[in-house]
Amino acid sequence: MAVADEFAPTISLEGARKARGNLTQARIRWMVLAMVLGFGLVGARLVQLGMVETDSTIEGQARDVITATRPPILDRNGLEMAVDIRVPSLFAEPRRIIDVEEAVKKLRTVLPDLDEKWLRARLTGDKGFVWVQRELSPAIQDKVMRLGIPGVDFITESKRFYPGMSEASHILGSTNIDNQGIAGIERHMDSEDVALLQDLGLARGNALAPVELSVDMRVQHIMHEQLMDAMTRYKAIAAAGVMMDIHTGEIIALASVPDFDPNDPKSALVKDSFNRITAGIFEPGSIFKTVTMAGAIDAGAVRLTDQFDARFGVRFGRFTIDDFHGKHRILSLPEVYKYSSNVGTIRVMQALGKDNYRAFLSTMGFDARVPFELPEMRLPTVPKNFSEVGAATASFGHGLSVSPLHMVTAYSAFVNGGNYIAPTLYKRTVAEAEPLYRRVVQPSTSEAIRYLMRLNAIGSGGSGSQMNKLALGFRVGGKTGTAEKVVDGRYSSSKVTNFFGSAFPLDNPRYAMIIMIDEPKAESAQTGTTAGWNAGTVTGRIVQRVAPMLGIAPDFSPLIDDSLVPASLRNGPPGSQFN
Repeated sequence: MAVADEFAPTISLEGARKARGNLTQARIRWMVLAMVLGFGLVGARLVQLGMVETDSTIEGQARDVITATRPPILDRNGLEMAVDIRVPSLFAEPRRIIDVEEAVKKLRTVLPDLDEKWLRARLTGDKGFVWVQRELSPAIQDKVMRLGIPGVDFITESKRFYPGMSEASHILGSTNIDNQGIAGIERHMDSEDVALLQDLGLARGNALAPVELSVDMRVQHIMHEQLMDAMTRYKAIAAAGVMMDIHTGEIIALASVPDFDPNDPKSALVKDSFNRITAGIFEPGSIFKTVTMAGAIDAGAVRLTDQFDARFGVRFGRFTIDDFHGKHRILSLPEVYKYSSNVGTIRVMQALGKDNYRAFLSTMGFDARVPFELPEMRLPTVPKNFSEVGAATASFGHGLSVSPLHMVTAYSAFVNGGNYIAPTLYKRTVAEAEPLYRRVVQPSTSEAIRYLMRLNAIGSGGSGSQMNKLALGFRVGGKTGTAEKVVDGRYSSSKVTNFFGSAFPLDNPRYAMIIMIDEPKAESAQTGTTAGWNAGTVTGRIVQRVAPMLGIAPDFSPLIDDSLVPASLRNGPPGSQFN
């Protein structure tokens, strides 16, 4: 009994140690199991997250589209017309915002224009991304970041900037807040014509490749300035102009006022700020007589030496068409053009025949859209078939409506030797243009038209004389056009749209130009409202300033003009000489 008592404490101690050892091992096993389960759950979650496709959109727009940089747009001399700038835009992640009321209060201390109710709704919910305000300044970004609001941050976007402001607005167009083209050449660059874009180096994969336009911003500046001056000088409601290289089809300048600031795209919505060169169609008036002359001469229906009876008006039923300032005598063909005789022009068209005349208008593309990059275009309205009176009025530019772009393209063909070349806003060499030529009149017809246009500028009584005084030495020729506007279903003699179609220098033509002045008033008591006094003088001022920039030197030698007179008229009828 004594022996048992002696060993009892030892047995108890060993039993307790054994029990504690078993408990420790059990705890270790449970700990290991818990760690394995924990790592398993983490691993499974990682696998799950790896299999989930990351949302790459921002409110329905792809992130790479919103943050993409557009290529810079340069003029033909490398001057920047449009560039991208990097701007911060504020966004929020509502599911990460802890206190919506606090966030709203703090944000409005920096951005007080934000509507409180709208902002509260914007920041509430479990969305992963919402815009708060885009295209902010770095100073605003710094102030917002100092607020320290969880779930609010910035993303850097590209914003389009146009250094020239409104000067080339109708050429460039504009972009929306996502930096996507919505008008003008900006929209064309984002068109579906991928092959063309790649040829020009504009594909998204080559976003930094500059876009080189045909426009000369020096000429563009002067044209825009002179059109703005015309609005004031003649109290006109609108003015527009376009200049084209007759050999390449390149558009050197294109402007229409009123215009807009592409840095503020909503200003394009202001009434009457549309592009009148491409999106406007008008009755062209007497500048269309050049078309009639070209068609009849080319067909051999008339010759420069022919004479036409303009003593009396041409009668159609109850109506008689007469001349505005008629000579009421027999006129030679050059006199018909120089004195802008409606009667004589009708006689010329009748010699060609109304059906042949209508076919020639199709040859010149007057019944279709001009192939061009700008999306802002209107279809012309030219009757499919002419009645006798319809053909008569169309011969002097009434009863049909075309765009100024149609007219500058036609004038280019008439003076470049007879080749139609579609206009373009991209740079194009003569070698690249020549395969695109389409013969519309013979070189001899082109020679005759150049002579007639120059005759109207320097011949006695020509309607282009005011223009020629301002552009003296640069051998400009052209034709005036004064078209009465339709008011309440009738032609109004008090509201007119005036045009001047021209080309220079006519001894070696390089450029064609159309100028339009809408509803001009007389500049003074000594002047008039017909086209020679406004559209013509604007043309003269533009040529006088831009010709030297374009490498055209003035030359006052009369021998140059004499060389333009066709051989058949060297001793021709009265009114056919440059005097």
